[in-house]
Amino acid sequence: MKRKVIRWISIILAALVLGGLLAYRHFSGDSSQESKPAEVSLPKRPPLSVRSVVIFPKPIIEYINITGTLIASEEVDLSFESSGRITVLDIKEGQKVQKGALLAKINDNELQAQRDKINVQLKLSEDREERQRTLLEREAISRESYEQSLAEMQALKADLAQIEAKIEKASIVAPFDGMVGLRYTSEGAFVSPGTLVTKLVCISPLKVDFAIAERYIGNVHTGMTVFFTVEGYLKPFEAKVYAIEPNVDVKTRTFAMRAMYPNTREILKPGRSISVELQLHLFSDAISIPTEALIPEMDGSLVYVYRSGKAQPVAVQTGIRTETEIQITSGLAVGDTLITSGILQLRTGLPVQLAEIH
Repeated sequence: MKRKVIRWISIILAALVLGGLLAYRHFSGDSSQESKPAEVSLPKRPPLSVRSVVIFPKPIIEYINITGTLIASEEVDLSFESSGRITVLDIKEGQKVQKGALLAKINDNELQAQRDKINVQLKLSEDREERQRTLLEREAISRESYEQSLAEMQALKADLAQIEAKIEKASIVAPFDGMVGLRYTSEGAFVSPGTLVTKLVCISPLKVDFAIAERYIGNVHTGMTVFFTVEGYLKPFEAKVYAIEPNVDVKTRTFAMRAMYPNTREILKPGRSISVELQLHLFSDAISIPTEALIPEMDGSLVYVYRSGKAQPVAVQTGIRTETEIQITSGLAVGDTLITSGILQLRTGLPVQLAEIH
């Protein structure tokens, strides 16, 4: 009896397990079919909107910028050539003077007295020479006597010239029109040769000094115009090249150039540092592109052009550069449409749409 009960219980449990498995398969199959998502078709990505320019020939100018210096057209340190005590000092610092103006003088009283004495002796000697010449013409004296009087007169003239040279060295006069600088001595001071008294500077016109690399030597000439800027002034100044150094500096591999600026208002001062802009070459029919459109590569450079609605890369050769443009010497032709924006997103054959054409 007991065995029968156990057997029925086993049969019932087996039936329940089998029924549970069948029910699980039924319901799980339905739910998997219900949870399967429906296939959705994604929209196509629209073409990339880019800006562009149409290539056409236009002028492009090659410039170089170098640092230069303004220097005075004339400048000299004024000092005495002989020793003595200063008796005249007519120097007004920072004032203009004319060529030949007396600026300073040392005591030359002794020299003046010697000159007066020689002048008296010379007058007597000249009278004697004239009388001796008359007598020689009448053959009243020998030629030797006449030549002796002539020699005495010429010796006195030489002595007078020597004294006048010493008197000239006792004075400082302006050698050219200019502006007097600071005074470095006082009236009554004893000075020696070489003692600096003051400076004389001519600042109208001014010289513009600069040097450029030797590779540009074939692009410059006298008479060409240069522009330079000075800190504190917004407007550039214009100067004309009047001299070019014939030799290249072997240390810097540059050659010096000098231009002249009128400086008629005398607003610029010598010694100032300037930035010089020099035009080297004008290409009247060049193909140039914005610098941001150029992509540098390991083996060259390339740009993207618009062709049949897609971006296509083109290898190019470059020439001169300006601040905003670069010359293309090969790779592009007149009429090509150059893509100028979205450069980093472009790929070969990428669909693009032109947003703006210049």
